[in-house]
Amino acid sequence: MADIAGRPADRAHGRPGTDVFGDRPSSTRHPLVAAAMVLPLAVLLAVVFGGWDAVVTQASSVAGMLGR
Repeated sequence: MADIAGRPADRAHGRPGTDVFGDRPSSTRHPLVAAAMVLPLAVLLAVVFGGWDAVVTQASSVAGMLGR
């Protein structure tokens, strides 16, 4: 029985599917690649919502305690 969508039938028969770009999904991702994907958004959110000031304040507090 043929499936019109294709993907469910492929996965049902044990063949791995493909991602949006037609490549086979990788089982692992290098940590630096993951960091490069996440860090720009994290920095943007920290700046937009004022989190950057909180990070600087906490870091200076920790530095002050370590300096004593």
